[in-house]
Amino acid sequence: MTSRNCNISVLFTAFIFLFGAFPAPAANAQEAPLHSDMILLLEEVVVTARKREETALDAPLSITALGAGQIEARKIRGLTDLAVSMPNVALDDVGTTRGIANFSMRGLGINSSIPSIDPTVGVFVDGVYLGMTFGAAFDLFGLDSIEVLRGPQGTLFGRNVTGGAVLVNTRKPGDEFEARVRAALDGGGDGGLNKYLMGSAGGPVSDSLSVGVTAYYNDDDGWFENKLTGDDFGAMEQVMFRPVVVWNPNEQLELVVRYQYEEVEGDGSASQAHTNGLGIDGTPVNFDRDSHDLSIDGEGFQDTESHFVSAEMNLKIGENGVITNIFGYRSYESDLLSDIDAQPVSMFHGAATLESEQVSNELRYNGVFAGRFNLTTGVYYFNNDIDYHERRDLLGLLTPDNSPALRQDGGGEYEVETLGVFAAVDYDLNDSITFSAGLRYTTEEKEARIVSLVRNVNSPCNVLAGTCNFDFIDDEKWDNWSPKVGMIYHMSDGARIYAHWTRGFRSGGYNLRNTAIDTVNFGPGPFGEETVDNYEIGFKFSFGQGYLSGALFFNDIEDMQREVNLADPFSGVVQVIKNTADAEILGIELDGALNLAENLQATGSLGWLDPEYNKVRFDLNSDGMIDGRDKDLDPPRAAEWTWSLGLRHHLQVGGLGHVDTRVSYSYRDKSYFTDNNLGYILSQKILDAGLDFHMGNGRWVFSIYGKNLLDEVKHGGDSQLPSRLGPIPLGGAYGPLAKGRVIGGEVTFTF
Repeated sequence: MTSRNCNISVLFTAFIFLFGAFPAPAANAQEAPLHSDMILLLEEVVVTARKREETALDAPLSITALGAGQIEARKIRGLTDLAVSMPNVALDDVGTTRGIANFSMRGLGINSSIPSIDPTVGVFVDGVYLGMTFGAAFDLFGLDSIEVLRGPQGTLFGRNVTGGAVLVNTRKPGDEFEARVRAALDGGGDGGLNKYLMGSAGGPVSDSLSVGVTAYYNDDDGWFENKLTGDDFGAMEQVMFRPVVVWNPNEQLELVVRYQYEEVEGDGSASQAHTNGLGIDGTPVNFDRDSHDLSIDGEGFQDTESHFVSAEMNLKIGENGVITNIFGYRSYESDLLSDIDAQPVSMFHGAATLESEQVSNELRYNGVFAGRFNLTTGVYYFNNDIDYHERRDLLGLLTPDNSPALRQDGGGEYEVETLGVFAAVDYDLNDSITFSAGLRYTTEEKEARIVSLVRNVNSPCNVLAGTCNFDFIDDEKWDNWSPKVGMIYHMSDGARIYAHWTRGFRSGGYNLRNTAIDTVNFGPGPFGEETVDNYEIGFKFSFGQGYLSGALFFNDIEDMQREVNLADPFSGVVQVIKNTADAEILGIELDGALNLAENLQATGSLGWLDPEYNKVRFDLNSDGMIDGRDKDLDPPRAAEWTWSLGLRHHLQVGGLGHVDTRVSYSYRDKSYFTDNNLGYILSQKILDAGLDFHMGNGRWVFSIYGKNLLDEVKHGGDSQLPSRLGPIPLGGAYGPLAKGRVIGGEVTFTF
């Protein structure tokens, strides 16, 4: 027996022993008194992970769900605020430009800012899938819940959820009018201050009609200091506006229409040059990787605008059936310029312009038959059009006016069309055992018209303006089945065990950023699908003073799809997308909360991953051979350990109100960014704390908070740069920086 098989056997035996040894919570367990404000961390958040409403503890999968109260208490203003707080989850922003999600779950993640690269973790807003990683890591306000689903979700959610899914659900107006205004001010770096103003209002305007509106404004002076100029850097101005209309003409029908407009303007990437994985320093400046220092001549810019529409219909059929239709539309435009050499001289600046438009529609039915069958079935359509242009300005240092001595233009036009049909059923064999099964069929077609950057040198053109000549035109079609089979054992009202096997796939496609000179072997594609078989056994225990959930899983990955980042003396960085390997990932997740006393709660989580390649098809370390040295490399985006601990305390202050205090510490191991293991992301030790003083019957809340109080350094990426770019020494690595320590205050008033 191999060591890997031995480890799996030992872990499964340990889990089975744990199930038998852990006492099942009694249905009538005695519960200690608990202050109402302390219930937030234990509230039973309603989730839609199985396309029907149930509590997170009832859903038989590994899930972290945050309700509106938890989101506000933790001062979560973006999905990346949750980057290091959940087991085996990394919700990172790539940093090349604001809002590009490089999310990873269970060791499955991407390292890309290419718009045609599909994610391993899907983001869904009000049931609508976001077809690109661009703009997926957005700021948050006025949310009802966030659901983080770990493991493949392909049966119900379709393509590109091999790692998991993040479901963001915005708030609907309530049964009574309510208005809220919030202002915040924070800072902590060498730069300036960050100002927030946000508010929401909504309620019924008639017996059948409710309306609401949410607005968000953020004016950031920039957390960093550009040491070349001494000025604040990282400035950003963001505006978001979201109205919602809910119409209930009768008890059977509900219509919900949402619209969101968002605009972001600001500086380019906070680019840092530091020593690369080969030990070569950046030239002419090089900073400590464990610092927030940067010095760049190209401060760049980013300008994005997006429009999002969702229209949801829920129609009750009979006593136990609901027909749901969710239509989604999103347009996204961005224009950006970043300093990729991360130096105070002009050697490698990158500009990109993107226009995209997506339309989707899901029609589904959920119903219960004979009191035992719970059926969910439906059809799904998705179409996404992307127009992308990229320009690389190279070797401006060689010209008197810093204009590029070498300019490359490229990009392309991309269209994706997907049709899916799915069904999932739960059958209650008896009061204790439920069998589940599901199947999804997906057919997908992609068309690509690509302009290779290396074939447009000093010959300016623009894809969006229609002035480029395509050197690659192709289309490909894929058909795929995503099955799931499982079982749930209900030990009691508060205890259940589940086990399942499920398969997910990540779409094949094309590379809109073709920079390889060898377009035959390393060209734009097509590359094939990535398939993940997930075997999982888990438990969920809920008791009077808290809850505990856990999962043991094994992922078998075939044709792992990777963007291989390589330093290149001609283009600066080459990104080749290939199906590089087959791999296996073994992992454990634990998550829980416990009331230590009437006014004191503790939370904790633990994640562990053991990934390894079992077959390699690509020369990952670029030594000219595919051999054991490639196989011995660690798969990227797979931190071995993630864990967190938190405390929350409630204190009544006479008749004035009450104070809620919280502190949390989260840890994530070092992980590799590049497949050759030269680029990596530092381990993260994140300490957050805060204090909220509630007064006036909760109408006023005065808060102080600290995020990343240990001032940890996190890079969105770590792209290795060539030792020489053309005739000029360069070296180092391009590492876009995230903010470090942030300390602030906030005031909320509820009408």
